[in-house]
Amino acid sequence: MANLELRMNPQMEQIHGEIRDTMRALANGFQKLDKIKDSSRQSKQLEELTGKMRECKRLIKEFDREIKDEESRNPPEVNKQLNDEKQSMIKELNSYVALRKTYMSTLGNKRVELFDMGTGASEPTADENVQLASEMSNQELIHAGMKTMDETDQAIERSKQVVHQTVEVGTQTATTLKGQTEQMGRIVNELDTIQFSIKKASQLVKEIGRQVATDKCIMFFLFLIVCGVIAIIVVKIVNPNNRSIRDIPGLAPPAPTTRRLLYVKPAKYFQ
Repeated sequence: MANLELRMNPQMEQIHGEIRDTMRALANGFQKLDKIKDSSRQSKQLEELTGKMRECKRLIKEFDREIKDEESRNPPEVNKQLNDEKQSMIKELNSYVALRKTYMSTLGNKRVELFDMGTGASEPTADENVQLASEMSNQELIHAGMKTMDETDQAIERSKQVVHQTVEVGTQTATTLKGQTEQMGRIVNELDTIQFSIKKASQLVKEIGRQVATDKCIMFFLFLIVCGVIAIIVVKIVNPNNRSIRDIPGLAPPAPTTRRLLYVKPAKYFQ
């Protein structure tokens, strides 16, 4: 075994060690199981051992996978030794599986015995029922048959009620689902309307923004014009003889008016 472990890689050696530890735990667990008398504790112990066996099976699969990965790098005799070790571990695990089945069967028989002891008198078998029927008179047979038919009718009526209730519940569920579907459709339509309104509002906001910008430009130009007019008026008041202002139409002083004397030639009244 030591020589074999020397030929394993570290991963394979670790898996092999875990498998051996699990096998020892299984052996100790089954030894303790023999000393347990309580059936419930035995069941719990068997569940724990079952979990360990599953873990051992998983580790053996990993060990086999490592063997296949290293098969091309190991010599044939090493591969044979590793496969033999794997088969030995599988055989040991199968022995624990068979032992578990034995304990499970024994535990199941004990439970059946306890159940039989607790129930008291058992139900009559089919042969006993036939024997009882043969001992009954015709009137008793008719009465028993009518009773059985009544019980059957009652069971059928109960089944019909259950089916009717199931159909009603299904109908109510379908109605509820239909209403919820219609409500979801209305919600979707309202969402579409809201989205359309949001788009229109966005367009209106953009248009209002453009109009405001245009109005601001116009007001700015008007402000400049008013400022220019005020400046000209101020300059006119301060320096009325400024010729540059006289050239501006509407601000130049009025031209002096000249009076012309009209000469009227006297008429010749007398010739």
